[in-house]
Amino acid sequence: MTAEPEGAAPAALTRLLVPAGLLASVAGAFAYVGAVDPNEPGHYPACPLLRLTGIYCPGCGGLRSAHAFVHGDLTAALGANALAVAGYVLFAAVWTVWVAAAVRGRPLRITLGPVQLWGLGALIAVFTAARNLPFGSWLHP
Repeated sequence: MTAEPEGAAPAALTRLLVPAGLLASVAGAFAYVGAVDPNEPGHYPACPLLRLTGIYCPGCGGLRSAHAFVHGDLTAALGANALAVAGYVLFAAVWTVWVAAAVRGRPLRITLGPVQLWGLGALIAVFTAARNLPFGSWLHP
């Protein structure tokens, strides 16, 4: 049986402070959106792009999506903003990998090259264009 170096547990806990803080912030934001319904007018500001142009931005419906997600209504969350739901799932996966790396004392390294960044930009652009065209009306929030 090998003894762990003195201070190993506090060091591991220290490495988890930032991921825990981020999770607490995100959980607090989701709790607020879950408690204050964005479907009722007057609680949140309207999207300026939608208000000025009538065009849905990639984030339009994100608050309604988060509200539905918090309440366990995945269908409504996907209907409000499917890209946002994908973002919630991606955040959870990256956060989990981050915590696992922090526990092992390793830094989280996510390297996105030009191909991945252009691909992400293209995905967001296609989603935005599709939700503003007649055939993509099912993507409207």
